Amino acid sequence: MYNVKRKLFAALFLLPALFGRADEGMWMLTDLKQQNEIAMQELGLLIPVEQIYNPDSISLKDAIVHFGRGCTGEVISSEGLVLTNHHCGYGSIQQHSTVEHDYLTDGFWAMSRQEELPCKGLTITFIEQILDVTEYVQQQLKTDPDPQGVNYLSPSYLQTVAQRFAMVQGIAMTPGLSLELKAFYGGNKYYLFVKKTYSDIRMVGAPPSSIGKFGADTDNWMWPRHTGDFSLFRIYAAPNGEPADYSVTNMPLRVKKHLRISLDGYKEGDFAFVMGFPGRNWRYMISDEVEERMETTNFMRIHVRDARQRALMEEMLADDAVRIHYAAKYASSANYWKNALGMNEGLVRLRVLDTKREQQQKLLAYGEQRGDSTYQKAFEQIRSIVKTRRPALYHQQAIQEALVTGLDFMHIPSMNGLISALKSKDEQRIAEATDSLQRAAKRYFASVPFPEVERKVAKVMLRTYMQYIPEEERISIFETIARRFKGDSDAFVDACFEQSLFGSQENFDEFIRKPQLRRIEKDWMVQFSWSIADGLSQTTLAMRDANRNYNVAHKAWVRGMMELKQAENQPIYPDANSTLRLTYGKVASYSPADGIINEYQTTLDGVMEKEDPNNWEFVVPDKLKQLYQAKDYGRYALPDGRMPVAFIVDTDNTGGNSGSPVFNARGELIGTGFDRNYEGLTGDIAFRPSSQRAVCVDIRYTLFIIEKYAGASHLIKELDLVSQ
Repeated sequence: MYNVKRKLFAALFLLPALFGRADEGMWMLTDLKQQNEIAMQELGLLIPVEQIYNPDSISLKDAIVHFGRGCTGEVISSEGLVLTNHHCGYGSIQQHSTVEHDYLTDGFWAMSRQEELPCKGLTITFIEQILDVTEYVQQQLKTDPDPQGVNYLSPSYLQTVAQRFAMVQGIAMTPGLSLELKAFYGGNKYYLFVKKTYSDIRMVGAPPSSIGKFGADTDNWMWPRHTGDFSLFRIYAAPNGEPADYSVTNMPLRVKKHLRISLDGYKEGDFAFVMGFPGRNWRYMISDEVEERMETTNFMRIHVRDARQRALMEEMLADDAVRIHYAAKYASSANYWKNALGMNEGLVRLRVLDTKREQQQKLLAYGEQRGDSTYQKAFEQIRSIVKTRRPALYHQQAIQEALVTGLDFMHIPSMNGLISALKSKDEQRIAEATDSLQRAAKRYFASVPFPEVERKVAKVMLRTYMQYIPEEERISIFETIARRFKGDSDAFVDACFEQSLFGSQENFDEFIRKPQLRRIEKDWMVQFSWSIADGLSQTTLAMRDANRNYNVAHKAWVRGMMELKQAENQPIYPDANSTLRLTYGKVASYSPADGIINEYQTTLDGVMEKEDPNNWEFVVPDKLKQLYQAKDYGRYALPDGRMPVAFIVDTDNTGGNSGSPVFNARGELIGTGFDRNYEGLTGDIAFRPSSQRAVCVDIRYTLFIIEKYAGASHLIKELDLVSQ
């Protein structure tokens, strides 16, 4: 059986080079030589793919890093300087910001290595090796005690298999090294990623939000864009070059590969490719799953987050300290709110459900023609599962969005340790549990420094939850609200902050002097927390029962799609799963509607046209206006004298590609991906090359801001700038 599968994959991976549009797909680097090289060269690639990825030598791959836990970055100097997006570095910029030193508003530039700021909790990860271990994993699964189970997708099981493989192959686990084994094509193929992670990361530079976040929520997911969405960090390591925790003795990492930066720009139709870590997409959903996504996850994100963001923004605009504290959380929330909004609109506008129905009917007909009922059975099973789980998923998304993500103050410390100790009546255990709770409470109160903001948002969130969940289906705390507060959820929130032990530091201090079991059990916040946990548990159990056979059915469905595409001589690629991928296409304008053409490039002229000093989203810094008026762009201007800002390419990107390097045909850096266009938000489910675009910061704008705006020319001297 393995040999049959192996031949199938070999045949499939030859297809994109011979047939089909190769600019659609998030391709595995290990397969570029076999499946993509010819197509890429026909589109304009001027270098061999071995310079992009070579398992036996240094290549461009070695300069691409996983930034934090959800973005991409690229190494742009021999001394570990990393370029990523401003929004990817936003949490670290916020971490170092205060009202006195507001780096979010004013920007930050380290003028020496000594001024570079350590970023607690931030990591940068290199991919050392990518190994196709499909045969090994399948052999391991044959000896699994539950061969009919779902271990073929279990992260914990696959981690055990990865460790076994490393032992067999003699892979030495040096400091910072880790293994990640992931399933692809629904568990039909497996790759092992050997990774090296550095944890001493320091902030080097970030433009003010008026540049790095110009346009904010209004322009997010839109084109044309005029945002300098970039920031700079540096990797530090022990003197021997190995990963190490922060230390003053650590040194900038001497990397084995950094990128060359082109000053030549691009023109319409030029070949471009992107490497990065796209997060998740779902190209193999059936139409019922797409409808489910629209009506549950997306619906709740749209309506609940909109209500929360309105309440938060009012408070953020009124107080700088509040703005700084909530900045990263608000930005993340708003990002996915607009993503869900645009996705739902696009799925309807582009009739993606009709397209999905046509695709699935074609596969079902193909199976019937072959006398194979496997696809029909998988399809019917998935439809049944979706129908059964939808109510629980809808409710769980309401709980998650309104009462978990939406309520920071409800992330109270666990009381289980103290409850257990009080029940035991063991004085030593009570003392130890009390000390532990005090430490946790200190962290909790530090994380919610603005209780009045939390109180206001909570009232909005409870009312929003009640709006979308019928009374008889709500979590149990609402029975208490109905009985004790006559259904007034605002009064319940007030009681939480005024009476609960986590409502204020004073309340907690009073409780901790003489902790009592009865006081905990009757506490409003504790009861609310237990009720939320119970609601999540109940909905999870309901979906677990419904989902019991989903993975097996999905695997069979994906296998069918692969076989159908093989029969039709079409390319196939795995869904994104936060692993290193390459996409390619060209610099391309597009038409979002009849009579409208969106050009492929924007300039600083557009920044000035959008300026609105009365709208925080479109404020332009005085120094940037001065540089514009003087046309002081140095060597970064276009031939006609204008300053480029952003451009678009028709590559197949998704979340996680933020910060990804954009390369020209020679493998030189020309920009940094940071967004998609609104018309392309359906791309997580269905790719439309005619309208989907990746939005990128022009590297010349990045360099201009560093040199001319920030005056950080010492950073420019680190870089390898080239021009033909």
